[in-house]
Amino acid sequence: MPRLSSLTVAAAAVLMLFGAGAASARNIDAIKKSGTIIVATEGQYAPFNFFEGSKLTGFEVELMEGVAKKMGLKIEWKTLGFDALLTGLGQDRWDVVIASHGITEERAKAVTFTNPHYCSGGAIVTKNPDLKTAERLAGKVLAVQTGTSYLESAQKIPGVKEVKNFPKDPDAQAAVMSGRADAWITDKFVALDVLKNNKGAGLRATGMLFVEKIAAAVAKGNQGVADAYNKALADYMAKGGGYETLSMKYFGEDVRCK
Repeated sequence: MPRLSSLTVAAAAVLMLFGAGAASARNIDAIKKSGTIIVATEGQYAPFNFFEGSKLTGFEVELMEGVAKKMGLKIEWKTLGFDALLTGLGQDRWDVVIASHGITEERAKAVTFTNPHYCSGGAIVTKNPDLKTAERLAGKVLAVQTGTSYLESAQKIPGVKEVKNFPKDPDAQAAVMSGRADAWITDKFVALDVLKNNKGAGLRATGMLFVEKIAAAVAKGNQGVADAYNKALADYMAKGGGYETLSMKYFGEDVRCK
């Protein structure tokens, strides 16, 4: 989910936490010596990272598997709540997070972002076809996932009646479907996937609030890991490297940043 606390105090606290942990983060030599890179994701954000039964899959999961292969590494996956993912980098709990995080200035104070692996943005999903723009959301109740850039964006819309935030994106979706919220703000491609799989629900994607670049993240200052990842990602995104085929599989189009 291109997905952020907007409080300055909270950002400062996160920065201190991450700064303290970055020094102990595994460098690329340690990772290569172990043969395994530890990667964290949410596992509840289809079509990017989700479970089919007990199998973790999705666009970002398969992409990371392709990147790791080009790095000559195996992956040890960790799945947990979205809000805890970036914090874990500062605690040296994993080496990489890939979970549809939008690149923002606030997040970049706390982590080092890799090169983006797709571009997307915040879509308005609603049962009301008139809710096409930020201006038309005035007086409405919005549903958004906690810790996301969508939440920050929704909170900045003038005149919104209420912004309800939920631990999981499907819970925000359910709020709109049940009539507890007027619109759900989420990733463009998540919205398209939900609409495809819920054709009788009366939902529609009516407009976009913003566009953003989505990237994986490593501990702040762990540039060696970021560089190794970026090189492998570039190889994966090169012609014949696997990216275009994977993107077509999940979205029917090439979703890389143009």
